[in-house]
Amino acid sequence: MSGPSLIEHFGALQDPRQSWKVLFPLPEILLIVLCGTLAGAEDFVEISRWAQMNQAFLRRLLPYEGGIPSHDTLNDVMNAIDGTLFAQCFTAWVEGLREPAPASAATPEVVAIDGKTSRRTHDRGNDRGPLHLVSAWASSQRLVLGQQACKAKSNEITAIPLLLERLALTGALVTIDAMGTQTRIAQAILDRGGDYLLALKDNQASLHGEVQRCLDDPATKLHSRFETTDGDHGRIEVRRHVVSHEVDWLTTDRRFPGEPRFPGLAAIAMVEAEVERNGSTSRERRYYLSSMPLDAKLFAHAVRCHWHVENRLHWVLDVVFHEDLSRLRSGAGPQNMATVRHMAMNLLRVPKDKHSLKVRRKSAAWDTAYLEALLRQSA
Repeated sequence: MSGPSLIEHFGALQDPRQSWKVLFPLPEILLIVLCGTLAGAEDFVEISRWAQMNQAFLRRLLPYEGGIPSHDTLNDVMNAIDGTLFAQCFTAWVEGLREPAPASAATPEVVAIDGKTSRRTHDRGNDRGPLHLVSAWASSQRLVLGQQACKAKSNEITAIPLLLERLALTGALVTIDAMGTQTRIAQAILDRGGDYLLALKDNQASLHGEVQRCLDDPATKLHSRFETTDGDHGRIEVRRHVVSHEVDWLTTDRRFPGEPRFPGLAAIAMVEAEVERNGSTSRERRYYLSSMPLDAKLFAHAVRCHWHVENRLHWVLDVVFHEDLSRLRSGAGPQNMATVRHMAMNLLRVPKDKHSLKVRRKSAAWDTAYLEALLRQSA
């Protein structure tokens, strides 16, 4: 597919400018911003300069009859685009990159949902905090499936349901940390055709305590156990996973009034991490609720996949794309450029070569044929 075909996925976007003043059509601006980001540009000055130096390449994809817009124009337009609608278009586009899970797959696709704050996007003068974005990450395919910005003075509890509404989750196992352990979020996942694996902490203090006492009791009937051992960086880590399908006691009326009932609950689980380093040993136990009657081996896989969102998404955004250094603070600019970086990241992950994302990004800067191949791989 060509570059314009990729941009056509964003045809639902309304140009925020007055039509009679438009010299640079919105698809041309979006293509410049995406290509510049793929090629390593990190702000609008660099993106505009890259476009000026690669006009012949851009004109193979779109007309650019008005020439190349200035960095101020790029900044103004990206600040003005509806951030929510842009994110919705992104989610629709990424379905073209996503490989459908085989009906006979023994292991479900793990979709990890987690939040990240762009620290330098705050604007104290206008009482605006930094952008906090909740993202959905398909662990096996290493794709960002979607994102949702948290509203000012809000948190992830309100953003996660909005994100879930846009995701295709049939057959997926959705993992969320303790912030998202809410009955409404659990039901939203089930409504989208998925299953949940939710961490339990003190925000559900009574439930956490009862699940902890149950799984710590040697008399509890367990469905399965699974143990892993890892050693690196001078430490040895043993992880012990247990799962119980005996959850009827959590759904009866014997419990106290107002206790949250998690819909479709099928299993409770615990992982104990024992770490030995420099002759000392530490232990930590974490507890989970799941709507899938999973075994301990699948539980261990899902828990590890959830933490991939930190080193395969958030770490890459900060180290490869330098997201934490971004100083965009106006309008929807921070949110929209986060979406563009997610687009670029998804495109860079599709090639099957052995190069790192950093090298692929540099290759896109050095070789427009390589850059065009990245764009054409998208449906």
